[in-house]
Amino acid sequence: MKAVRLHDYHKQPVIEEVPDPALASPLDVIVRVGGAGVCRTDLHIIEGQWAGAMNPRLPYTLGHENAGWVQAVGSGVTNVAVGDTVILHPQPSCGQCLACRSGRDMGCAAGTFPGVSDQDGGMAEYVRTSARACVRLDATTEPAEVAALADAGLTAYHAVRKAIPLLPPGSTAVVQGAGGLGHIGIQVLAELTATRIIVVDRDPDALALAAELGAHSSVRSDGDNPVDAVLDLTGGQGADVVFDFVAEQGAESDAWSMTAAGGSLFVVGYGGELRIPTMALVGQEKNVVGNMVGTYSELVELMALAESGKVALHTRRYPLDAAAEAFEDLASNRVRGRAILVPSA
Repeated sequence: MKAVRLHDYHKQPVIEEVPDPALASPLDVIVRVGGAGVCRTDLHIIEGQWAGAMNPRLPYTLGHENAGWVQAVGSGVTNVAVGDTVILHPQPSCGQCLACRSGRDMGCAAGTFPGVSDQDGGMAEYVRTSARACVRLDATTEPAEVAALADAGLTAYHAVRKAIPLLPPGSTAVVQGAGGLGHIGIQVLAELTATRIIVVDRDPDALALAAELGAHSSVRSDGDNPVDAVLDLTGGQGADVVFDFVAEQGAESDAWSMTAAGGSLFVVGYGGELRIPTMALVGQEKNVVGNMVGTYSELVELMALAESGKVALHTRRYPLDAAAEAFEDLASNRVRGRAILVPSA
């Protein structure tokens, strides 16, 4: 089969032929990939930023946002069958450790992260996963339309889900970055809360899309000082909750400054460095909350929203052979929403 393989950091992945994945345990599931999301994490992997954290052995296949159709199942699999349409939780879990028993399966002590760690991901014609990672979808759902909800959508949903108690009617939320994750976060905020949504982005097209999706106000981050603009929109107070989907190149500092006293900064993007005076944390009682993926049950909830038309991905599709073009378009901010590789395209 064809697969997008990373051989060396700081070099573009290549398309090459590799053996089809095979069942190796009773709970294994082989999925024919219908769509694989292209994520900024993939760019960070290529740049070597995950080399120390996950230490994957090169070469391996990228792709951690995957959906498709069940091709084969192990002898112990009972929750899905051959032919089912599925989306895959990005971190297959064991179900036995304390994190799994507590419902925090993304924190599984024995979990894997296909496409990020050593296990091959889904930028290929087929991918091997676990029965515990499979969320069965309606047969009419097209995998390429929902694939990026497996991580980008799930991460945005996870952050908003945690923040709901902090966002009663009359509150204000800032979404910094209206791209692949942010445009999903806006929709989830609009659907699950009555908060006022302010979106900050440098791209006018992204801000126009944000308005269509439910944002009440917008701020150009490459124009006047975006922090001052948010403060003006909030009567000088700042936002009750700021969701930072960028968190690099100075955006992380802006996000902190946009957060009101007693408010919470939810950091979702990464790559930068947040420096905060401890006096500001103590004196203003601000909170900083990290967010990583989300739980299996949250993915089930998100897919219920997607299949009912409440949340929709805005995508640009590429055939698998055009993976290099997709990476370049994402790195150059030419993708509105999410780039999706479609093996059969």
